[in-house]
Amino acid sequence: MKILVTGANGFLGRNLVWNLRNAGYTDIYEYTRESSDEDLDKYTADCDFVFHLAGVNRPKDPAEFMTGNAGLTKRILDLLEKHENLVPVLLSSSTQAGLNNDYGASKRAAEEEVFVYGKEYDVPVYVYRFPNLFGKWSKPNYNTVVATFCHNIARDLPIQINDPRTILHLAYVDDVVDQFLRILKTGIKLPAGEFVTFPPRLVYDVKLGDIAKWIREFKESRENLQVPDMQDPFRKKLYSTYLSFLPTDAFSYPLNMHVDNRGSFTEFVKSPERGQVSVNISHPGITKGQHWHNSKNEKFLVVKGHGLIQFRKIGTDEIIDYHVSGDKLEVIDIPTGYTHNIINEGDDDMVTIMWANEVFDPDHPDTFAEPV
Repeated sequence: MKILVTGANGFLGRNLVWNLRNAGYTDIYEYTRESSDEDLDKYTADCDFVFHLAGVNRPKDPAEFMTGNAGLTKRILDLLEKHENLVPVLLSSSTQAGLNNDYGASKRAAEEEVFVYGKEYDVPVYVYRFPNLFGKWSKPNYNTVVATFCHNIARDLPIQINDPRTILHLAYVDDVVDQFLRILKTGIKLPAGEFVTFPPRLVYDVKLGDIAKWIREFKESRENLQVPDMQDPFRKKLYSTYLSFLPTDAFSYPLNMHVDNRGSFTEFVKSPERGQVSVNISHPGITKGQHWHNSKNEKFLVVKGHGLIQFRKIGTDEIIDYHVSGDKLEVIDIPTGYTHNIINEGDDDMVTIMWANEVFDPDHPDTFAEPV
């Protein structure tokens, strides 16, 4: 299938083109601002499907709204008719098409052009009215306020919030692309003049102030190691978006290594709901632990080296041994009420990933010294 994507270098277009490639589509005609009229003529003569995503939303002259939205749409449809290449067309429109302004009028006119084309030639057409989109590869100070906030906060630049209670209606670009690919694969046909409904569950109504607060928390998470709340679908997608705006010289951040003559212990990530993960390094012959917990429980995973993990139930004499190795990964549960240790039996440093079911609280450590 040969696919024409207009606005292929734009925010939505770029995400679509790369995911079309991921899905195995190789014949993609990319129409951009740099493309010529001859390019568009060639593309419309040979394509099997049109994703019309190009448009104008921030022109210097309001008159450009109509030429850049409705005008370009009509030109594409006229070329398809000229070449008698009456293929399906998907149009990315906006919820602002329902508003009484220049931009809205131009999007409504574009929608009508597509609906007329579909009805006249009995061709499947798909018109989406999207809210504001957010996600990777969006442009700050252009596409959405989410892009601007992510870009600025990642760089310690100020942001402007006139009313934090303002509600934004947002959709995630990857969800939109998934919908497009589904349309492409299924080829469903809608009644004439009917819009494609973007799933309401994938539209997020969020306060502007909350967006700014959460993005600031993402930035702070590199210091406090708290993993963002991934149970909330919007915040999960917002965090992915924020990471795409990190400066290229700021992908890494240091951790506080607690180093002594035995090795080191370093906290990696923390979550109030899921506890914390740490990295423990033990020098050869070193024994660590020798304590027990009432309620805190842990999982140990030796990923490098050879060691021995020992247990003794409090109040008993029996010692239970588990030999572990980075050559054969296995998780050792650390039950409550058992004093335990971990001994490096190898000749090199032993590296252990440790998970605890709760974030360490120095005021209530629930850790009691007791040799195995």
